[in-house]
Amino acid sequence: MKIAVFSAKRYDREFLSAANAKAQAGHQLHFIDAPLDMDTVAVAAGHEAVCIFVNDKADAEVLKALAQGGTRLVALRCTGFNNVDLKSAAALGLKVVRVVTYSPYSVAEHAVALLLAINRKVHRAYARTRDSNFALDGLMGFDLHGKTVAVVGTGKIGLVFARIMLGFGCEVIGYDKFPSQAFLDLGARYVGAGEIGARADIISLHCPLTPETQHIINEETLARMKRGALLINTSRGGLVDTEAAIEALKSGQLGGLGLDVYEQEADLFFRDLSSTIISDDVFQRLLSFPNVIVTGHQAFFTEEAISTICETTIQSVSQFATGQALSDEIKI
Repeated sequence: MKIAVFSAKRYDREFLSAANAKAQAGHQLHFIDAPLDMDTVAVAAGHEAVCIFVNDKADAEVLKALAQGGTRLVALRCTGFNNVDLKSAAALGLKVVRVVTYSPYSVAEHAVALLLAINRKVHRAYARTRDSNFALDGLMGFDLHGKTVAVVGTGKIGLVFARIMLGFGCEVIGYDKFPSQAFLDLGARYVGAGEIGARADIISLHCPLTPETQHIINEETLARMKRGALLINTSRGGLVDTEAAIEALKSGQLGGLGLDVYEQEADLFFRDLSSTIISDDVFQRLLSFPNVIVTGHQAFFTEEAISTICETTIQSVSQFATGQALSDEIKI
């Protein structure tokens, strides 16, 4: 099949091509640097499948244009699918597949890295020692051992994160609309949202972005948090009301923030903007806080994860091409 691969970076080209060769699938991969939107959708004409990533736009208008151009399959090389209008896709007869799981360790370990860096001020210490400043004032953290860690979303990634936190000697509590026995088997326990706010020293978000979870962290929930708690988000930017988080940081209600995702990241992440002026004032305000670390949606970015993502994507396209049942189809 002919596949138009949007938002294609060097590593996408390398790993997708390798997966295509490994499977002897013979698909024709057309790599496009630009993201998918109404300005670029015409490039997909004549391609039976498009392969998109987290910040590509697959709304009703784009999907209609894709269908008119002959596309029959939308393959997401990610787990989240909040950028796809599934109802419109179904109405147009487009199939949509995603990567249900790749390496939960990649994201969970990155969440831990953000937590440790914020708590122990690693980013500030690094900047100091580069200037031959070895003073310790302002770098004090706290022991993770004995602290209460809340895991919001206890799927595969949340489960791995919980296991790591238990290894640090933390008490782990969780919140999930669909409780997991595997989470309980670890020795963790589920609590209500109110108890998470009152008891957690650290909150880590591992839930999908849905209308129900949009701004799950907001002015109200931040006010209920234990003062000085740390918040980590490696899931989706829309889970956190950024403006509310900024106010909580200013007041000291929020003790630190580690983000690998951001509400308006589509115009920022996955590109080099080092020689430009970033006009997003909210993002610039975030970066001004010494107790905030932002990484550019790299939590998934390990060799193991990228290999699995690309192999799963090629497998889904091959299943579609040969008329097989789609293992990772998103159904509504």
